Amino acid sequence: MRGAILYAPGDVRVETRDDPKIEKPTDAVIRVIAACVCGSDLWPYRGIEAVAGPTPMGHEYVGIVEEVGADVSQIQPGQFVVGSFFASDNTCDICKAGYQSACVHREYVGAGGAQADLLRVPLADGTLVATAERPEEDLIPSLLAASDVMGTGWFGAVAADVRPGKTVAVVGDGAVGLLAVLAAKQLGAERIIAMSRHADRQKLALEYGATDLVTERGDDGVARIKDLTDGLGAHSVIEAVGTQESMMQAIHSTRPGGHVGYVGVAHGIQLPGEELFYTHVHLHGGPAPVRRFLPELVDLITNRTIDPGKVFDLTLPLGQAAEGYRAMDERRAIKALLRP
Repeated sequence: MRGAILYAPGDVRVETRDDPKIEKPTDAVIRVIAACVCGSDLWPYRGIEAVAGPTPMGHEYVGIVEEVGADVSQIQPGQFVVGSFFASDNTCDICKAGYQSACVHREYVGAGGAQADLLRVPLADGTLVATAERPEEDLIPSLLAASDVMGTGWFGAVAADVRPGKTVAVVGDGAVGLLAVLAAKQLGAERIIAMSRHADRQKLALEYGATDLVTERGDDGVARIKDLTDGLGAHSVIEAVGTQESMMQAIHSTRPGGHVGYVGVAHGIQLPGEELFYTHVHLHGGPAPVRRFLPELVDLITNRTIDPGKVFDLTLPLGQAAEGYRAMDERRAIKALLRP
């Protein structure tokens, strides 16, 4: 099969790899129908995360089940499935509490590289969600978004305690931030402030339910949000970047007693304990337990209630994966979809 490999910063190649096989009786192998490039893939692509030799890439996927292990009972060959980036048994105490991305048996599905023709999915029964039937072609981008960025944006909103009638601010205008806007709208937020300075992303944020746009960053961005909220700050702030500046911008934009949901992969963040102590701001986040939300998201998508697939503004064949990385790195694309 073909698969995308990152050799070094800026060096992505699509090469022939061995086909994945059933290794454990709880595995499934799927034929990938669509995959994509994630914003988190850009950290090693840019050299911010170390690349330890050639690395298979990709952790977002939808596909058709080709084969299952002997212990798999809920997932069957021929089904169209959506899965999360962490495999989970969905039965341990942590999974039952809704944190499947911290399952005691979790495995990183992306280790096998989902930007490929085929993918081995561990713990298939607990990781994959099958659709009732083969979805229509135009729904595939949205179902693919559910496998990570929609689920992550939704978790960001839940972690930020978004509720009907509240004011929400979203720090970050990548795919996760834009879909956090969509999630906040679905969860009933009355006012949604999207922080973005890019016209194409602002347009999509407004389509997804943003009521206000803030172009300023850092202290200026905080001041603008305070101006929009009678000097108090937002009830809920979703941090979808993962840098020191974005985290502090999120915390400072939150009113006392408010909530920050942080889902940007953290890089070099240090939190000031004494300052936090006196703000009464709640912090919750981490790798999104996408599996918790997948059944609901699949229903919302197949019923055409939400359309998170709009974040894909570039579609390429798998063989052109390197261009997808370049386009996202250069901000010529919000998110690149790859079709094997």
